[in-house]
Amino acid sequence: MPTPKQMEKLAAQAVRKQPTPAAAAFEKPLPPKYWDSVLKDPRADMTGAQLRQRRLSDIQRHVLRVNCRRCNRTVEIQTADAVRLYGQNAAWKDVAQRLLDDTCQQRTGRHEEDGCWPALEAP
Repeated sequence: MPTPKQMEKLAAQAVRKQPTPAAAAFEKPLPPKYWDSVLKDPRADMTGAQLRQRRLSDIQRHVLRVNCRRCNRTVEIQTADAVRLYGQNAAWKDVAQRLLDDTCQQRTGRHEEDGCWPALEAP
């Protein structure tokens, strides 16, 4: 435990300490080119719910990936295989939940606690 004199010295040093250059860099506004590229991204128009509700036929990625927030497991499936198994009109959210539930390791016996919690990557 520091003595009162040491505590006063530390407090005086903290008051005199100026922000570091790295902290000052965050105060600068981002350049307009950055915001243009962010807003031109096709995913900028979609909300998270819209991304999760996308149909498999609308997804252009070759491989779909879903992570479980509970057990940190990752499941991947090719888009063509997902369409063949679940149909082209299946929602990505539903397919991801089925993929995790089929191989779930966290079974407690209680309906409220069973199963995996999907963390969907934007397709």
